[in-house]
Amino acid sequence: MVIQRNADVNIWGWADAKAVVKVSFDQVDFEAKADQDGRWHLVLPTKNAGGPFEMIISSNGDEKVIQDIWIGEVWVCSGQSNMETTMERIEPMFPEEFIAPDNNLIRYFDVPDDYSFIGIKEDLKGGKWVSVTPESIKSIAAVSYFFAKNISNKYGLAVGMINASVGGSPIEAWLSEDALREFPKDHEEALHFQKPGIIEEIETNDRDKMNEWRTALNQNDLGLQDGQIPWYDEHFQPKNWLSMDEVGLWPTENGRPVNGVYWFRKEFNIDDDFIGQRARLLLGTLIDSDQAYVNGVLVGSTSYQYPPRRYDVPKEVLKFGKNTLVVRIVNESGRGGFVKDKPYRLEIGDTIIDLSTDWLYQVGATSRPAPRQTAVRFKPMGLYNAMIAPLQSMTIQGVLWYQGESNVGQATKYEKQLNALLHSWRSSWSDQDLPFILVQLPNFMETSELPQESAWAEMRNVQRKALKYSNVGLAITIDVGEANDIHPLDKKTVGDRLALQAYKIAYNESNGPFSGPLLKNVEKTKRSIILEFTEVGRGLQTLDNQKVAGFSISIDGENYDWVTNAKLVGNSKVIIPLNKGQIPESIRYAWANNPHTANLINAIGIPASPFQHDFR
Repeated sequence: MVIQRNADVNIWGWADAKAVVKVSFDQVDFEAKADQDGRWHLVLPTKNAGGPFEMIISSNGDEKVIQDIWIGEVWVCSGQSNMETTMERIEPMFPEEFIAPDNNLIRYFDVPDDYSFIGIKEDLKGGKWVSVTPESIKSIAAVSYFFAKNISNKYGLAVGMINASVGGSPIEAWLSEDALREFPKDHEEALHFQKPGIIEEIETNDRDKMNEWRTALNQNDLGLQDGQIPWYDEHFQPKNWLSMDEVGLWPTENGRPVNGVYWFRKEFNIDDDFIGQRARLLLGTLIDSDQAYVNGVLVGSTSYQYPPRRYDVPKEVLKFGKNTLVVRIVNESGRGGFVKDKPYRLEIGDTIIDLSTDWLYQVGATSRPAPRQTAVRFKPMGLYNAMIAPLQSMTIQGVLWYQGESNVGQATKYEKQLNALLHSWRSSWSDQDLPFILVQLPNFMETSELPQESAWAEMRNVQRKALKYSNVGLAITIDVGEANDIHPLDKKTVGDRLALQAYKIAYNESNGPFSGPLLKNVEKTKRSIILEFTEVGRGLQTLDNQKVAGFSISIDGENYDWVTNAKLVGNSKVIIPLNKGQIPESIRYAWANNPHTANLINAIGIPASPFQHDFR
C-alpha cells in the first residue's frame, strides 16, 4: 500500500474489546487500546517519501504483517464511468503502455461498488492494493493510471490511487446526509430507501418484469424458433432479407424507433494464407446488447451498449473462402443498431477485412420498450455512505472528481450540489483546503454550424465556476471527446491535465500555465468587449494560427450570433469590436455540445474553457 508522506496518518481497525493493540512501523512502536466495541485507532507520524517499509500489528497473540509499504502520495478518485474506465478499454489507443508494464511505485485500490441508506459504513466490503504489472494493468482505471504515472515520474514518488467510482452515478448519490439536507426532495428520497424491505421489493419487481420482457422477446424471436435452423447457423439461407449499405441505426416506423431484436448478416472471404490464424472481430459499439457468430460459432457477446465490441475469433472457426458473420442485436429503448464511425472490421495479423458495408438484416421480434429499472444504488447518499465514508479516516493528498454526465440538464441544481459535495467532503476529511480537482465535461455529440443551446455547455460553465473556491482545479478537456461516444478513449490527456492542476494546487509549482486559458475579466465599452484571460503562458494563440472563432453574442439575451471579428491583443486579451449602438446582453465561448469551431488555446496548446458571461 501507499501512505501519505509528511503528514499524520490514521491507522485503525478492530480487535477484541478493551484489547491492547501494538503497531510497529520502521522500527518504531506504537500502542492503542480498543474500546468496548473493539474499535481502535492511533496516529502514525510519517515522514519523507520512501520505502519499502513493513508494518506489524499485533494483539492478544494475533499478528498481521503488511509488507512493501511505501510513503508517498495518496489520491482519491471518484465520479462515474469515465473515472472508472479501465486501461483494457483504451488499449488500442495506447498500446505502448502494455509493453512490459511494471511499475512498483504506482499503487491502485479499487473500491468495490456498494451502497447504504441506513447509515455510513465503517469499512469497505473488499478490495486490495495492486501495483502495475502485466497482470494488473488492464483492470486499473485509466485516468488514475495516467495521473499517477505523471506525478510519480515528475517527483520520483510512490503514488497510491484509491478509486471509488460507479458508472452512471449522479452527484446526489455521493452526497452525505448532512449535505443532502439542502435538497429536501433528495433527502426525502434517501430516507424513503431506509424503510425495511423497500429495496428488496423494488429489486424483485424490477427483476421479474425484466425477465418477463426478455423471455417474451426470446420466445417471439423468429430467428430462434424451435424446429427450424436458427438464423445464426452457417447453414441457414436468408430469404427476403433487407439490405443495409453502411452500418448505422436501424430504421424507424412512422418516425418512431422499433424495439426488439434485429439480426444482421454479412459474408466475407478468407484467403488460404490466413487459415489457422487467430483473428479479432471489431464491431464498434452496438445498441444495446448483442451476440456475434462467425460460421455459426458464438465468438462474443455484450450485455449493454457502451463497451467496444472486441471479440477474439478462435483460429479453428475461420475457413477458406466464404465465411458468415451474424450479429443478433437486442434493443431495449430508443433506436438500436450500429453506432457510426466506429471500427467494424476483422483483423487477421496485419490484414484488415472491412465490415462496415453491405449487410443484410431482418427483424426477429418487435416489442414494447423494456420496463424501466430502478437504479437503487444511484439514489441520494447511497454511494457516499458505503464507498466514501469508510475512506475518510485515510490521510490523503487530494481528490480527483470526474462526474456530471448523469446530471446534464440540471446545471442550476448541480452548481449547488457540487458546492455541497466539495465542502462536505472537506469537512469529513477535516481539511477545508483539501485539493479538489474536477474534470470538465469533454465535447460530445454532433457538431453544429449554428450557435445552439447546450445543456453540456451549461454543465461545463458550472464546473468552471467552482474555481472560485480555494484549492479547486479544473482539467479542461473540450478537445479530447468523441462525437459518437460518451466514453472517449483519450484518458491520458485527462490524467495529464489533472496532474498539471495538481502541480499548482497540491505541489505549489509556480511555473505555469497549468490549464487552458480561463476567463479572468470582462470589460464592455461603447465600441468593444474586452476579455482578459489567465493561464496563457507565453500568450494566447489559435489552433493552426487561424482567425479567432467560437465566440457568440446575444443582443436580447436569448438569440446568439457568431462573432466573426474577434482579435487577439497582447498576450492575454481578446477584443470583440461592436457595431455602433450594439448593446450585447451576453457573450459565450465554445457554447455547444461539441464546439468544433472554438479554437482559442494557450502557448502549450491547451484549449480555453467554455464560458458564458451576462452583462447584467
